[in-house]
Amino acid sequence: MTEIPEHLRKRAEEARKKAEGAGAAAEVPADAGASAPSEGESKIPAHLLERSRAAKDKAAGGGTATATAPATTATGAAPAAAAAPLPAAPGGNVQRLLTVVKSGSIQDVKAVPQDKVHVWPHLLVVEFVAALVITAFTLIFSIFVNAPLLELANFNETPNPSKAPWYFLGLQELLTMFHPMVAGVTIPGIGIFVLIMAPYIDKNPSNKPEDRKFAISLMTLFLMSWAVLVMIGSFFRGPGFNFVFPWDAGLFFEL
Repeated sequence: MTEIPEHLRKRAEEARKKAEGAGAAAEVPADAGASAPSEGESKIPAHLLERSRAAKDKAAGGGTATATAPATTATGAAPAAAAAPLPAAPGGNVQRLLTVVKSGSIQDVKAVPQDKVHVWPHLLVVEFVAALVITAFTLIFSIFVNAPLLELANFNETPNPSKAPWYFLGLQELLTMFHPMVAGVTIPGIGIFVLIMAPYIDKNPSNKPEDRKFAISLMTLFLMSWAVLVMIGSFFRGPGFNFVFPWDAGLFFEL
C-alpha cells in the first residue's frame, strides 16, 4: 500500500478533530442547499472525510458504511451517488494516488534518440575481428613471399647512400633541411599536438565528409606532407644523400 506523506496525514487528523469538536453530522446531506465545510474550518472536502470515517469504521468491525456526495445540476438537486469506501491507510487516512504522485513523472513518455553505442561489445568486437583478419593475412603473405634480405652488415664499410627505413625517410629528409632539434623534436611534436587537439577544436558530430572540412583538411595536409618527404628521400636522394633525378642517376632505394 502507498505510504501517505506525513504532512497530509497531519492535515487530515487536524480536520477530523475540528469536525468532531464542532458536532459535524455523520452523514453529508444530499440536497442542493448543503455545502462542504468552509475554508476556515477545513481544507479537506466533506465527502473525503466521510469516506475516511466509513473506512475506519469498517476496519474496526463496525459494519459496512457508505458515503454519499452531493451532486447538483443546473435545474436542481440530483440524488447523491453511493461511492465504495476506499481502503484506509495507517491511521485511518485516505488519499488518492494521483494527488500524491505528480503527473509529470507518470505522463512523460517522450523517448530521447540516442546515437551512441557502448565500447564493449560494439567497438571492441569489430576491432578484434579486424586484428584477426590482418594477422591471418600477414601470416599467409609471409609463407608465400620471402623478405628481401641483404648480406651480413660490414661495420668497416658504410653503404652510400645510407638511408633509414622508408617509414623514417620523411624524418631523415627533415634533417637535411633543419637543425636536428627542430627536425627531430619540434616539428614532429607540433604535428602530434595539433592532431591531438583536432577533436576538441572541431566538435562537429556529423559523419558526413562534406560536414567535416576542417578535420579532413588537417589530416590530408599531414598525410600529404609526410608522403612527399618520404618519396623525396626514397627516389630523389643519391650518394651522399644528395638530390638526384632517378631517371638520370638511377634508383638508390631498397626495401
